[in-house]
Amino acid sequence: MSIATLVKSIQDIMRKDVGVDGDAQRISQIVWLLFLKIFDDREQEWQFTQPEYRSPLLSHLRWSNWAKDPEGITGEELIDFVNNDLFPSLKNLATTPGVSPQGRVVGSVFEDAYNYMKSGTLLRQVINIIEADVDFNTSGDRHLFNDIYEKLLADLQSAGNAGEYYTPRAVTQFMVDMLGPRLGQSILDPACGTCGFLTCAIEHLKGQIKSVDDREKIQVNLHGVEKKPLPHMLGVTNMMLHGIDVPANIRHDNTLARPLKDYGPKDCVDLIITNPPFGGMEEDGIEKNFPRQYQTRETADLFMALIMHLLKPDTGKAAVVLPDGFLFGEGVKSTLKRELLEAFDLHTIVRLPKGVFSPYTSIATNILFFEKGGPTREVWFFEHPYPDGYKSYSRSKPLTIAEFDREKAWWGGSSREGRQTTEHAWRVSAEEIVARNYNLDCKNPHEVEVHHGDPEELMQEYLEIARQLEAAQAALKRELIDALEGRG
Repeated sequence: MSIATLVKSIQDIMRKDVGVDGDAQRISQIVWLLFLKIFDDREQEWQFTQPEYRSPLLSHLRWSNWAKDPEGITGEELIDFVNNDLFPSLKNLATTPGVSPQGRVVGSVFEDAYNYMKSGTLLRQVINIIEADVDFNTSGDRHLFNDIYEKLLADLQSAGNAGEYYTPRAVTQFMVDMLGPRLGQSILDPACGTCGFLTCAIEHLKGQIKSVDDREKIQVNLHGVEKKPLPHMLGVTNMMLHGIDVPANIRHDNTLARPLKDYGPKDCVDLIITNPPFGGMEEDGIEKNFPRQYQTRETADLFMALIMHLLKPDTGKAAVVLPDGFLFGEGVKSTLKRELLEAFDLHTIVRLPKGVFSPYTSIATNILFFEKGGPTREVWFFEHPYPDGYKSYSRSKPLTIAEFDREKAWWGGSSREGRQTTEHAWRVSAEEIVARNYNLDCKNPHEVEVHHGDPEELMQEYLEIARQLEAAQAALKRELIDALEGRG
């Protein structure tokens, strides 16, 4: 069965269930089932490779003991078990004293998860499809799980507001490639969504693994926080699919809910790669966790203050996606930008065209690359062009990683040496930006300016064309009348 057919068959069954409403709920339902299937397959492996391993789940709650048998419990009995035994028990793991790291992961995933299906018969059909078609402990089916996951992410893009959790793969890969993470470096995404940046970092680091200890370094040094349950569940599952057996560092929490002053040196990291939510407002009181000069309810601004605080002195580096509004905004934004120039090296801003995040937003976005330990002397801008023939991106014509080859060739390696001004790249001194009142919305000076002419002349030209059109219509009308009368 193909991936598309497998996922569609599951979704078609769920559409018959009166309790599941919309794509986002269907995806959430599929993911918690997949998570338990994956976790059970991993547990079976751990019991062979780790003789001392003990499951944090009671025996009757393990997937293999209630879901594996296609003739197992179904109907009302299954719904009663899931709603009144399975879910309450898994949720309690989040707060159970002394629970294993595996148990904490399960508890965090199910902390705010729900079973939306009301028909136990339909739920049994879904379970049987998942159980029959994939085995996470075989390499081929492990790839199949990855493919299923990618299909779910693609579906997530069209699930209304759920799309806000997804950053295009080409953008995540480019940002990770340019930061160039190394084994042993601590990496954080404080608004990790479905963990796209972190899994991309895993793939980047895999080529550096030379021992078992190196593999362990990856798991220990990757950190993510996501406050919403669906993307957190997707993110944890995604990490497991990318070889992180116990993604205990992917926390279900709001990074902004902790006072900034409580983040100390032990919380600082080497690299931060993120696309914080923008355009939204935090709940009342969250801004009180920040010093007065940063206090705002705008989510992206609070995240920027946090990111700047959490980078290690002199070695910390970041790549952050932000909207155009941050570049030209004032108030708290000006405060943040002034600090960026004074205490950081804001060395590059890649200006992305509209449509990169289509269909959830048409807002133009930018990738800011900066390092702690300034000041900034100059900022290089690179305006990413559309491919030939494109006027925008869409789901059928998305941004691809190959398009960033132009930036990579220009970048100048890890030292960023030898950069040249081109039709797409230019630089602006820090002094000029200060003189602009910290406005970073610097336009490409190499753009060919289109002169549309004087408005009054254009209006006269339009009126003359309209007069000529009206005269032509009148002449044509007379010709038709004459022709008809002559025929008569």
